[in-house]
Amino acid sequence: MIDAARITQALAERHLFPDPRQRDAIEALALLGDASHATFDGVYCYGLPGRGKSLVVDAAFGVAVGEKRRVHFHEFLRDIHRQLVREPKCDDRLAAVANRWLDGVELLCFDEFHVHDIADAFLIGRFLDIALARGVRLVLTSNYAPQQLLPDPEFHERFEPTIAVILQRFSIIHFDGATDYRMGGEAARLPRWIAPLERARDVLPLHYAALEGMPASAPSEVTVAGRALPVRSAGDRVLWASFDDLCVAHRSHLDYLALAEHWQSLIVDDLHIERLQRPDTLQRFLWLIDIAYDRQRTLLIASDAPLIPALDALSEWRDLSRTISRLAEMGSLDYERRTLMLPR
Repeated sequence: MIDAARITQALAERHLFPDPRQRDAIEALALLGDASHATFDGVYCYGLPGRGKSLVVDAAFGVAVGEKRRVHFHEFLRDIHRQLVREPKCDDRLAAVANRWLDGVELLCFDEFHVHDIADAFLIGRFLDIALARGVRLVLTSNYAPQQLLPDPEFHERFEPTIAVILQRFSIIHFDGATDYRMGGEAARLPRWIAPLERARDVLPLHYAALEGMPASAPSEVTVAGRALPVRSAGDRVLWASFDDLCVAHRSHLDYLALAEHWQSLIVDDLHIERLQRPDTLQRFLWLIDIAYDRQRTLLIASDAPLIPALDALSEWRDLSRTISRLAEMGSLDYERRTLMLPR
């Protein structure tokens, strides 16, 4: 199913040469597809942001032979919840939905696997059991060790049976390399993180026109995930809106998925850094960045103070190291080139 030499070749074509832990993962992924040698049913890759988990899984998924599916965890949860709502009443709606969702799938890759909510914990636990029973080969990437999933002490014990399944049936690879591959790249030609706001007012209209191919239109309102969103401008490729309307207002990851599905570029304007001290606002902002990154969207953010140092000062918040690492890559020339190659 997965050839190790082809993974290494795909990485080499991007001038990437595996470190020891990445080589361990490549070996495990190759064994996963070899029924005569595999002693496990999945590969669980975890570690600090930017250590090459997604790079290796990208390459493995690209060369894998057979029916395969790859999905980000946000999208998976949205999809399953929607299908559960529509599923006719029966003895086990989740099993019916899961079996239909997995029909024909031989290899399933989950990006950014995490469990923070007890309701999602029950869902994913059942789903993994069903997938394994069907013989689906699973690949998970995560910033969390299996034992750190669902860290809330009130609920963690209830997820321990699923953690035990992961530990027993998956090859666990800890990506502990010292290098964050997202850091230090050459800066994009179009600046992504713009501060202060006085500068942004001069350059954002120019950036919008460059990305959209025409000047910004008048302020209006669009519908996103069934709800109204005020915008400074919305074109065919670019949406320009304020931070308050995007992240201070009560929205969910479903809104950001809908944005990323409709627009290739997002401009977030008028971010006042102090707003990020509110946990609910910060969480929505992190969802927005994660989804824009996973969908390879162009993201521009205008703030009253430099963005990455401000986030770095909030280091006690979970997942911020991942966000900072992703912002570094999204501001790079390599990321800019990749997004320019996407279909218009």
